[in-house]
Amino acid sequence: MKKLMLAAAMVVMAGTAFADPVHGLWKTKPDDNGNFGHVKIETCGATICGTLVKAFDGAGKEMDSPNVGKKIVWDMVAYPDGLYDDGKVWSPDRDKTYNSDMTLNGDTLAVRGCVLGICRDGGTWTRVN
Repeated sequence: MKKLMLAAAMVVMAGTAFADPVHGLWKTKPDDNGNFGHVKIETCGATICGTLVKAFDGAGKEMDSPNVGKKIVWDMVAYPDGLYDDGKVWSPDRDKTYNSDMTLNGDTLAVRGCVLGICRDGGTWTRVN
C-alpha cells in the first residue's frame, strides 16, 4: 500500500513540475460588446488549448452564453521565451477564427491573430489563477 501511495504522489508531483507556465485561468480582453470571459488554458495532446469556462457582461456579471464550453484557443505550440504560436483563436463576438500567437509575460498574455493577412490585436489577457 505504501508503494502505491508513493507512486501516486510521484505522478502528481511530476504532472505539477512539468505544467506549462501558461496553464491556468485567464480573463480575456472585453470584446466589441464589452463582454469578456474566463478561458481555461491547458495542454491538449502535444499542444496548448483553451476553453471558455465563464462569460461576463460589461458590468462584470456572469451571464449565460452558448459559447461556454467551446474551444477558444487550440493547436498552440510552446516556444522559448513565453511565445506560443502556430495555433488558432476563435473570437465569438465576430465569429472568426484567427491564425494566432500569444506571448506570456508573468501574469499577462498578449494575444494576436491574423485572417487573410489582416492582423488584429486580441488584447492582453490577465491571469485569474
